[in-house]
Amino acid sequence: MLKPKVPETIVVHLGAPDEPAENVTVPFSNYIKNVASSELYPTWPEAALRANIYAIVSFTLNRIYTEFYRSRGYDFDITSTTQFDQKFINGRDIFGSINTLVDELFNDYVTKGDQIQPYFTTYCSGTTVTCDGLKQWGTVTLARQGLTPFQILQYYYGDDIQIVENAPITANVESYPGVLFRLGSFGEEVQDIQRELNRIAANYPSIPRIPEPNGIFDQTTRLAVEQFQRIFNLPVDGVVGKSTWYKLKQIYNGVKRLSELYSEGITLTETQQVYRSALRYGDRGTDVGIVQYYLSFIGRFYDVIPVIAIDSVFGSETRDAVYAFQNQFGLTVDGVVGRQTWYALQDEYDRILRSLPEEYMTYSSLLYPGYFITTGASGKVVEQVQTMLQVIAEADSAVPMIRVDGVYGAQTMAAVKAVQRLGGLPETGYVGPLTWNAIVNLFNQYRSF
Repeated sequence: MLKPKVPETIVVHLGAPDEPAENVTVPFSNYIKNVASSELYPTWPEAALRANIYAIVSFTLNRIYTEFYRSRGYDFDITSTTQFDQKFINGRDIFGSINTLVDELFNDYVTKGDQIQPYFTTYCSGTTVTCDGLKQWGTVTLARQGLTPFQILQYYYGDDIQIVENAPITANVESYPGVLFRLGSFGEEVQDIQRELNRIAANYPSIPRIPEPNGIFDQTTRLAVEQFQRIFNLPVDGVVGKSTWYKLKQIYNGVKRLSELYSEGITLTETQQVYRSALRYGDRGTDVGIVQYYLSFIGRFYDVIPVIAIDSVFGSETRDAVYAFQNQFGLTVDGVVGRQTWYALQDEYDRILRSLPEEYMTYSSLLYPGYFITTGASGKVVEQVQTMLQVIAEADSAVPMIRVDGVYGAQTMAAVKAVQRLGGLPETGYVGPLTWNAIVNLFNQYRSF
């Protein structure tokens, strides 16, 4: 779950959610100006205007952050009607005082307690309509009594609110990255899936709990996905595609009540990732090593991409290789491995594996298959790993002997952990690119004995 950011644009549906109506894409700040000009009076005290603008921004960001409408299959972020959201009048004039205030406040929003998501700052007029949240006309009275904008917000939303100021601005990108997550997938999105499933399981206890949400799609994760799919009438395949992804978002947001005034909320610890969302010069760790593994392999098929060492340190050579890869594949050339570059690396690695030149076919069984090998895996790839582990175990007593049965069970995991221990890798028991590389290197070293 990414930390909140302010989008550059927002898609507004000019009507009720199920009403046939036009969608318009407008700059986020312009949307806030439009709503504020439609909801507020420019003659109100400045403190009242500021408090209301904070509420409008926070309400809007909550809709975007929770993907309230997109998780329900709609192709917009918010509607233009006060029955569901806020009043937006396409093409209307903007009041000068509101224009100035929004330019200052559009990337500031309200949070509550230790929660990080933009607070669902529900509000109403307080005259013709009443609600549990902020009363717009009531803010005028409070402002005239000398309360500050923050004190006005505290009056309605509680003393434990905070204002996040100058939040980063980014393109409004849907959370679903456009790939299928299945047994062997790994990364921060898998960890989000695991955490969402575990929270949903508290309300739907037939869903198996995932003991360690570590970003690796293992057998327990697959079983949890399958049960989730059964409960919510989705095709039961244990694979998280777009429909399952957004149903997970919808149910997760629902059980945590993220779009309600009294929300369970999301805390900072719930957003901490095993895999960093972006890797850049100076970073270290196994995720850097995985990027280097892909770059080194791809570089053997493209002269413009240098073949680099796999040392898990993002130095100048790795940065130059990232530059070259991004330039070759039409990506933003910034030397940073973000989501686009990460999935492009995996896609190109997989493409090369599927179309290896004839001279590489002899070595194809020694090439990483492109996905983590975990508990629940079976078949030819598992047999290949077990065969290599057998050879290593015969030469090194630190690695336990196993049988080749094509099933990734406890014995295989123990042998993998032993190799990881020898190679100074995290002892996960799962075979990712770096562990595969360590197994192959030891296998090549010992098989001639």
